[in-house]
Amino acid sequence: MDPLAFYKNERNHYKKLLTAVQKELIWLSWIRFSAFLITVFFVYYFFGNTQEMLLTTIFGGAIFSFFLKRYWKKKEEKQAYISFVDINELEIAVQKGDVSKLETGEELKDATHAFSYDIDLFGIGSFFQLVNRTVTSAGKQKLVSLLSANDIEHIKKKQKSITELAGIPKWRQQFSALAGSVETEVKPDEILHWMKKHKTSIPKCYRWLPRLFAVVSLCLIIWISFFNLPFSILTIWFFIGIGFSVRYLKNVNDLYHKATKAKATFQQYYKLLEVLEETKFSSEALKHQHDKICVNAKKSSELMKEFFEYLNALDQRNNVIFAIFGNGLLLWDIKQASRIENWMSNYKDQVEDWFEVISFFDSQNSLANYVFNHPTYKFPVIVEEGAVIDANNLGHPLLSSIKRITSNCKMQGDSFFIVTGANMAGKSTFLRTISLNIMMSNVGLPVCAQQMKYKPIKLITSIRNSDSLSENTSYFFSELKRLKFIVDSLKRESYFIVLDEILKGTNSMDKAQGSQKFVEKLVNSNATGVIATHDLSLCEIAEEYPQIENYYFDAEIKNDELFFDYKLKKGVCQNMNASFLLRKMEII
Repeated sequence: MDPLAFYKNERNHYKKLLTAVQKELIWLSWIRFSAFLITVFFVYYFFGNTQEMLLTTIFGGAIFSFFLKRYWKKKEEKQAYISFVDINELEIAVQKGDVSKLETGEELKDATHAFSYDIDLFGIGSFFQLVNRTVTSAGKQKLVSLLSANDIEHIKKKQKSITELAGIPKWRQQFSALAGSVETEVKPDEILHWMKKHKTSIPKCYRWLPRLFAVVSLCLIIWISFFNLPFSILTIWFFIGIGFSVRYLKNVNDLYHKATKAKATFQQYYKLLEVLEETKFSSEALKHQHDKICVNAKKSSELMKEFFEYLNALDQRNNVIFAIFGNGLLLWDIKQASRIENWMSNYKDQVEDWFEVISFFDSQNSLANYVFNHPTYKFPVIVEEGAVIDANNLGHPLLSSIKRITSNCKMQGDSFFIVTGANMAGKSTFLRTISLNIMMSNVGLPVCAQQMKYKPIKLITSIRNSDSLSENTSYFFSELKRLKFIVDSLKRESYFIVLDEILKGTNSMDKAQGSQKFVEKLVNSNATGVIATHDLSLCEIAEEYPQIENYYFDAEIKNDELFFDYKLKKGVCQNMNASFLLRKMEII
């Protein structure tokens, strides 16, 4: 399926539906307005005739309510269609190379992470910016965790679940459109913390009191209306109700201020649970998550909707008139607060599972969307023996297919590449190409390659280092800390090591000796990886260690112009270009 053609068809489809529903909303507005005017006219016409006025009011009010309800339903449809149009417009822009409307994840950069800072996982033009389509805060956190995890377990299961979701793009858009239709105020973690820490403030014995109080209030109103009971009795009863309500006003207020912020989240999540409950999945990981919301006799979405309605009912206290008479005659606040606390007592432990399921599917939808958007990428074949990486036409996934130049790459479990090359010849791009494709493989995504066999391994990089004024750390010491981190990590388990021009903060001779000793230590630790360097003397250690191989990226000067082919070649680079560039730019 061509992604661009799909998105264009979906956008045009929903634009037509949007136009139709907008016209219907205009007609419904006129019908409601007409029903209101006609009702007012007949009430005026039958003024003085109680029976006809009452019937006209009831009949006219019923018609008005019917069309008002239909109007709001169509209003929701309109908002949904707008969401679908926006989703497809965004994907069309991304397909054309415009990612300006996508979140960059700049705040997620972490120089201490094993690899994310070095490989442009987060930030402007990052992999996160390209892949992220999450619509909930918890989903975003989950996606960040998945990309950063360095988890090499169950990769085949990950591939199957992502593939299954990638095959149902309309369902994924429905999920995203529903989630995006509600703007939440607080993160799920805050809601879970509040629920677990909350202590019941309305005594359990008061749960039946509002019902009894409402029945007595109704009986008193009937007796006053038909049996000449003194109105003063209802007045006394009303103030008794006010007294009860005031007694627990502070408790209800505390509950309300916290509950009202959670209302939008539960409105959003019960709709998402409905979509999940209606869908059957086949892959093991998706079925496992789906089973978490199917443990009650009553649907999880219905339970969550029930809680949302309780929160919504408590919100009616903002209507001053309703708050006065509702509490005086129905003990409304006590009733709703009691229902909310009772619900939390029964289901607060399950809410965490429901939130986790939604964040899981939200994050997986982003990964599946990436798969759908890159139909030429291939899932790596996971192997237990043989080369760590054996890839044909491996490319950088953040470069457009027009600019991307691919190379073949095969690395055994104990091999180490030393890559030399001229400035701007492609060394750093190659390092990030390897690193990003390893990260993508571990997450369960397809890689930017024609085909690839992969024996799972965790990743550590040292490509970017900087000094830190806040920590009073020099560039050289910062680099040493990074190398120490790598050595200590290798003592615990195997890693694929990616290094770029280490020990830049010292003199040439010291740098050459230190680099050689460090690479020898990595090789003696049976580490696998690659190091890029301008120091050709480092390549000499390949003569002592058969597992070390030399590769290079070349540059040619023709007719006083510099040319690169960006292809990985076996051997040691002989052409350097620093002096040429200095002269070309008239610096020297």
